[in-house]
Amino acid sequence: MPTLTLRVSDELALQFAALAATEGGKSALIRRLLEGAVGAPESKRAPVAVGLPQKVTVRFRESELRQVGEMATARGMTRTQWITSLVRSRLGAPAQQSEGEREALRTIARELSRIGGNINQIARAANRSELDPGADSWKVLSEAQGALHALQGELKEVLDRTSTYWEGR
Repeated sequence: MPTLTLRVSDELALQFAALAATEGGKSALIRRLLEGAVGAPESKRAPVAVGLPQKVTVRFRESELRQVGEMATARGMTRTQWITSLVRSRLGAPAQQSEGEREALRTIARELSRIGGNINQIARAANRSELDPGADSWKVLSEAQGALHALQGELKEVLDRTSTYWEGR
């Protein structure tokens, strides 16, 4: 995604920051202003929550409260976290991952980092002409490619599971 940079006076920057604080942040406000200027459809990004958190009381029947508790426990959340995540997802906020999903994403990130390190070592060796272009090198690269495809599938599965859960599908 391209980045735009501009210079403004300190006074204008402070005024804009104050306005943006009520509009979801500087990036969100600039994005909306640019979309409006060129007639682009508004992005599907959720507005960033602003202001102090407020308490809301919700009443449920015993059976409903039990179901909410069971669903929250199944996702590794408290009832309050689960209800908050559900409401935020309906408002367009990014999907909330369960602890299991967060751990799966951390595992995928570590594995991607390990593969990236291996590929960097291969590239350095190739640049120093220390790499034998024999079958072993291609085998290592083929294994890395296979691991990347597997991780891509795992990542898609975790993200799909999260989004479909909160979207109610």
